[in-house]
Amino acid sequence: MFTLDGGEGEGGGQILRTALACSLLTGEPLHIRRIRAGRAKPGLLRQHLTATLAAAEVGEAQVEGAHLGSTELRFTPRTIRGGERRFAVGTAGSAGLVLQTVLPALLKAPEASVLTLEGGTHNPSAPPFDALNDVFVPALARLGAQVTLGLTRHGFFPAGGGRFTAKITPSDLHPTRWLKRGALLRTEAIVLSAKVPPEVGERALECAGRLLDIPAEDRLLIPCPTSPGPGLALMLRLTSESGVEVFTVFGEKGVRVEQLIHRLVGQARVFLSLDAPVGEHLADQLLLPLVMAGGGEIRVAAVSSHTRTNAEVLTRLLGASIRFVDEPEGARVVVEAKRG
Repeated sequence: MFTLDGGEGEGGGQILRTALACSLLTGEPLHIRRIRAGRAKPGLLRQHLTATLAAAEVGEAQVEGAHLGSTELRFTPRTIRGGERRFAVGTAGSAGLVLQTVLPALLKAPEASVLTLEGGTHNPSAPPFDALNDVFVPALARLGAQVTLGLTRHGFFPAGGGRFTAKITPSDLHPTRWLKRGALLRTEAIVLSAKVPPEVGERALECAGRLLDIPAEDRLLIPCPTSPGPGLALMLRLTSESGVEVFTVFGEKGVRVEQLIHRLVGQARVFLSLDAPVGEHLADQLLLPLVMAGGGEIRVAAVSSHTRTNAEVLTRLLGASIRFVDEPEGARVVVEAKRG
């Protein structure tokens, strides 16, 4: 049985999601205590509960402690099943994080899966749909995974109500070495706007264009008329020789969009100062797929406490070796799966 203290390391929901994914992949029962003990509101919030119930459905698992606010969970999977499923968070909690909980197992399912996921698609503290679609899914494809996403409705914090689909084909993953970003080929400034005056987005695009010398054709204002609630997402999409990275900030009450754009540009410039192809958030998302693939090496622009905690969980539960080697071009992450 896997036993974990959910308050160790950064003490957030990633420990739970990774542990559930490992339990599904190995068939080992899981007992986790002090869930999200490092957060202001410990225990299962709506998105964590939805991820748990989604994992239970995919793995035909028996579960104890699956209720809002629970700080302890027992999870006993039986067998992985694909097929068509719908998972709804019911709040603006991230639907994308629910997907990431069950995706590793569904790549090993005996049949393909089509998921409909509802909740937040664009909210702080979680990867927006655009990052999943433009960054995470292509990175998985480097490992051999066949995943296709499709957005049908934007869902911004705090209203939520977004929806997207995920088509997952069972795939054999293979190791990869991804150490160079290469030349920057294109920079796009994108504003997703729901129930916000268009001049706000136009000001943001003008500011981004001026700071990064982005031509008019690469400044995109995209209205989101079907979003249940208001929202504003400001994004930079950087296309380099080896792939795409997306940086996002969200509108904040009382903060001018020009201030947000300066913050966003600062993040992009830090990333571009190194030749690392993998951003901070993608590094976290790729650790488990790399273990599943048998290993690999990636170079990342920054290693967060979130990523280090995730690595510790994978080391403990799957016996993987994950090393972070600081180098001038960025940290090199070396992943070796347990043999035998």
